[in-house]
Amino acid sequence: MNPNELAATALIAEDEPLLAQALQAELAKAWPQLRVVGVVGDGASAVTQALALKPDVLFFDIRMPGQSGLDAAAELADEWPQGHAFPALVFVTAYDQYAVQAFETQALDYVLKPVQADRLRKTVAKVQEVLAHRAQGAAHIDESALGQLRHLLEAMQPAGATQAPLKLIQVSVGSAIRMVPIEEVVYFEAADKYIRVLTQAHEYLIRTPLKELLPQLETQRFWQVHRGTVVRADAIENVTRDEAGKLHLALRGRKEKVPVSRLYAHLFKAM
Repeated sequence: MNPNELAATALIAEDEPLLAQALQAELAKAWPQLRVVGVVGDGASAVTQALALKPDVLFFDIRMPGQSGLDAAAELADEWPQGHAFPALVFVTAYDQYAVQAFETQALDYVLKPVQADRLRKTVAKVQEVLAHRAQGAAHIDESALGQLRHLLEAMQPAGATQAPLKLIQVSVGSAIRMVPIEEVVYFEAADKYIRVLTQAHEYLIRTPLKELLPQLETQRFWQVHRGTVVRADAIENVTRDEAGKLHLALRGRKEKVPVSRLYAHLFKAM
């Protein structure tokens, strides 16, 4: 497809201004009809601007201050409004053999720094193909992109420990430490620098980051249903869909409903 045949909008998230300028300049050559509607330098701003502008394409640097490009993309998948096609994702990264292997395995596109014109043209062609299929009403494109992002996030997780899965959670209660059996945990929820550990009757806080906790949990028993939420599968009582199309879980022993992000809605396809 000739670049002039397809008009689209893009948001660039890159914390190095010179590299952002270079990418924008090369994109102008490779895809004249692409309109860059914003350039931001951190993950939080990338999320805010993407939700406000709803571009067709996102060029996200992997490593940015605060929130990484991967985490920003995952947050967008959680927050993206129903009824709007999720943007085509392109990650920008310095050469890292492990990261590049993960991208290629998941068929996600990426651009290496410094930007090379030939490689960028190939990326542009792939993105144009995705957008053209979407324009023709190929609904599976959206789910495919989210599935690739989900698997990439899993691939980039720290390797799990070699010891047996976690059986007890050590939590502080006043000046004491309480041992909470893992089977009593209904769900975990990330909250700032802590994780909320919720049982049917209690709530505790631990300092272990969710990324470090995940590899210690049995994946068949504990399901990640949101960027910051992991539930015990056999504690799920029912799954409901609201008027906006979003899924929510009712958990045994808990009154609150737990939202399911678009990234993990595939877990409940039978519902």
